[in-house]
Amino acid sequence: MEHKIEDDHRLTSDTYTVWDLEDGRAVQKEVPALTAINMRLRDDYTRDAAGGVKRWNKIIEKAGVDFELKLPHEAFNRKIGVFTGGLFDPEGKVVSGAEYDAGQSQWLPTHADGDFIQSLMKPQYEPGKFARWIAPPKVGIDNKTGDFEYVQLYMA
Repeated sequence: MEHKIEDDHRLTSDTYTVWDLEDGRAVQKEVPALTAINMRLRDDYTRDAAGGVKRWNKIIEKAGVDFELKLPHEAFNRKIGVFTGGLFDPEGKVVSGAEYDAGQSQWLPTHADGDFIQSLMKPQYEPGKFARWIAPPKVGIDNKTGDFEYVQLYMA
C-alpha cells in the first residue's frame, strides 16, 4: 500500500504524528517522518489489528453477547520506547502505582487465566476426534470424512 502514502518517499520534508511523554502525560506531536518510521509501521499494524477486532465485535454482537473488544492505548503496559516505566491504564490515562496494581488483574491475563487455558489444552490422538479447543471442520480435506486418517505413523 506504499503507493497510497502521500509523501515524497524520501521523507526529507514530511512529518508524522507520534505519541510522546511530556510532564508525565501522553501527548501527540509532529516529528520528522524519517525518525518516525517504526511508529508508522506500528500504526499500520495497529490499524490492521483494529480491523480484526471490529470483525470479532460483529460476531460477538450477532451472538447476542453484551461485550466489546477494544485495543488498548499504545502507552498501556509498554516495556520499550517512550512510555517505558510509565503507568497507564488501557485508555492511556496516567495512573498511580496503586491504581495500576489494582487494575492489572482486570486488564491483563493472570497466572490463574494461564492455568485455565492450559487446563483446556488436552491433546486428542484418536482418529475422528478433535481436541476440545478445536471446532471440527464441516468437511475434511478433499471431502474426506472427519475420521479419515490423514497422517499415518509407522514405528520402525
